[in-house]
Amino acid sequence: MVAFDLCAPVERRAYIPAATEDNLAETARAVAEAGGRAVTIRGDVRAADDLARARDAGLAAFGRVDVVCANAGTGSAGKLTHELDEADWAVTLGVNLTGVWLTVKTFLPHLVERGGGSIVLIGSAAALKAVPHLADYVCAKAGVVALTRTVANEYGHHGVRANCICPGNVATDLVVNDEVLRMFRPDLERPTLADAAPVLAAMAPLAGQPLLQPSDVSEAVLWLASDDSRWVTGAVLPVDMGMTAT
Repeated sequence: MVAFDLCAPVERRAYIPAATEDNLAETARAVAEAGGRAVTIRGDVRAADDLARARDAGLAAFGRVDVVCANAGTGSAGKLTHELDEADWAVTLGVNLTGVWLTVKTFLPHLVERGGGSIVLIGSAAALKAVPHLADYVCAKAGVVALTRTVANEYGHHGVRANCICPGNVATDLVVNDEVLRMFRPDLERPTLADAAPVLAAMAPLAGQPLLQPSDVSEAVLWLASDDSRWVTGAVLPVDMGMTAT
């Protein structure tokens, strides 16, 4: 596999802890422990040249690419719609939508040439159930859903499948940080996850816990990447403990 990450803070998102080169190296170690091999590339999904380097590194190392998962993303500015400025909007749309489109665009010609493959895009339950304070995030993720369906229609006859997973709240730094927790508990100056847990759990009927674990989403990615889902394309799969059903 090719693991690709910025490994640096995203501008205007200082409150979200950034992934590091050590995190990327740890991904490679985990893949190796599972019996695989990972090539790691640092880059920005908003830069076509960086993504081309990742594609070329994958082809050089493995000879082919079968699955593309566009998972890189950033959080919202966390403001009401009229409070958003153009820079906040540009960062969120740039990473969460333009970056996804560029990832797909970069790998599509190879998938078409080799006769097919699976593209898995990561949307959000927020794309299906708009929530306040997240206009930039909601619009970006709704665009990912639309992109998924467009690609499924345009490239299905080439054997390329495109599907979208829409997770609910997941236990990552994009959710568990001071700014986001404050959105759930605005009555507290520095709310903890424990403070926000009742609010998070109340958002979904299946919530036996306040947050999904990253592995809950990864299992869905694995299924959509595999031949077990070979007749599934254009699907939008909520993995959200029922958040979008309420």
